[in-house]
Amino acid sequence: MSNVTEFAPGGYRYVNGVFQYSCGVAALPGFTIERARFFRPVPLAQGFAAIEAHLRSLGRPTTAFCGCELRSPEPFSEAGFRAFNEVYVGTLERWGLYRDGINPVARSNVCPEMNAPGEPSFYAFSYTVPGAAPAGRGSFVIAGSAEAPEGKSNYRDHIIRLGDTSPAGLLAKAQWVLGEHERRMGELGMKWADTTGVHVYTVHDIHPLMASELVRRGAGESGVSWQYCRPPVVDLEFEMDMRGVSREWVL
Repeated sequence: MSNVTEFAPGGYRYVNGVFQYSCGVAALPGFTIERARFFRPVPLAQGFAAIEAHLRSLGRPTTAFCGCELRSPEPFSEAGFRAFNEVYVGTLERWGLYRDGINPVARSNVCPEMNAPGEPSFYAFSYTVPGAAPAGRGSFVIAGSAEAPEGKSNYRDHIIRLGDTSPAGLLAKAQWVLGEHERRMGELGMKWADTTGVHVYTVHDIHPLMASELVRRGAGESGVSWQYCRPPVVDLEFEMDMRGVSREWVL
């Protein structure tokens, strides 16, 4: 049975995930995905308003919103993360995206180790527009994932090599994350060669992993952007996301 669902009002399909986000999205035929980054992170409420205005300026409905990248002040507790997510999905429900615990929108939410925002903020977002991706290329966004399976009762009990930030521990974490992202891309019929951007989020040294894991697998086709951030929940250490988009804006 396919784990991918079509979301026709938005012009995309998504890999089923958890209530706060899907695992990834890809444009339906006749649509392509664009990404817009704010020049500086914008607080959540202000960001939602700016996104709605941007979509309106392009003649797109709010249901075209298909991915977002957030920045938070510091990693959440498990309970704090759930409370934040319940607030976040309220706007998605109003926009016609979130229904009955099902959320088609992909998301990353990470915490800068330095110069963090004072409150949860938007860093970037993605949306569909009419058109087609260049021949031979996909149009997609894969949600952020750290070294623990989604959808469990908690993160801590399922973290790969909990508390181990040794070179061997980080290698195991990275291998799990890379494998999960390859699974998500595969669900959408995509691969590393289709990416136009790859982010790694960690405060630990990724240099030992670059050649043997990231570049060897093909994750470095378009370069790798290392963002000095922590994943959004305490005790997680290594997160990634990636995309293949047709256009990027800076607002």
